[in-house]
Amino acid sequence: MLAPTAGATPQQPVFDALGRSSARRERELALSDGLRLVQWCNHGGRMDYRRPGHHTLSVYLQGGHDTHLIETPQETGAPGRHCILPAEHESHWNVAGPLRFVHLYLSDGSWADRVVRLLDAEPRAITLEQRIFGRDDTLSAWAQGVAARDWQDPAERLRIDALSQSALDHLVLQAARPRERQRAERPAGGLSSAARRRVLDFIDAHLDGPDLNLPGLAAQAHLSEFHFARMFRVCMGCSVHDWVAARRLARARTLLRGTALPLADIAAACGYAGASHLSRHVKATTGATPGQLRRTLCGD
Repeated sequence: MLAPTAGATPQQPVFDALGRSSARRERELALSDGLRLVQWCNHGGRMDYRRPGHHTLSVYLQGGHDTHLIETPQETGAPGRHCILPAEHESHWNVAGPLRFVHLYLSDGSWADRVVRLLDAEPRAITLEQRIFGRDDTLSAWAQGVAARDWQDPAERLRIDALSQSALDHLVLQAARPRERQRAERPAGGLSSAARRRVLDFIDAHLDGPDLNLPGLAAQAHLSEFHFARMFRVCMGCSVHDWVAARRLARARTLLRGTALPLADIAAACGYAGASHLSRHVKATTGATPGQLRRTLCGD
């Protein structure tokens, strides 16, 4: 369900309005390009939107079957349904819970910048239109994908960011005119050798920091996120986040083999949240704990 708000005033952000209602914020993550991802749960009430001042994409994860706009009680939500509320939107809701949903917030400036980068079009001509209880497999998969991730794990944040950037690109392409959409979706070639080297070097130099995000990597190749993600896959045979995950694991293996560093230090050097996150990723990928892997590697 898209951002019902309790007693909202003009230009009251959705996040603030929900925070003053019966809704409970379960987790939150700041993404690149000023995007904000929040997972909420709610148990019901009368909610009003009044020009929140930013756009909101929302998708139900659970519940919503008895939630509806006041003026259209016959139209209700359901898991996987999405709503889009533009910045100037106003609406009045009856919310019946329990329900759980994810919100992705973006400013009008962020939307306009994405239109320019993806379509090379006049931003005022490509507007984000209201949609209530829409059905879209791409957006439903996005919501389930981000909800299934560990938002506290830095190694997962690139994947969450990439999924969210892709969902917004999907909305831009939906809003575009057919000719603009066809031009943007034209089959992509790979990255040039110079761009590929810049990107791969940047990844290896920033595995331990917070600077690995899709817009930042796309900027290294001087491309939009949408085109960069497609061209990277053509060039490297995998997604950006899968490549980064593999490079993090490779660095961890090198440090386990060649140093006596504690696991916490190795985790920090590879961009993991801590020793437990390192252990989980290593075990999931290799079937061995870091300690077991270290003994095996050192015995080679």
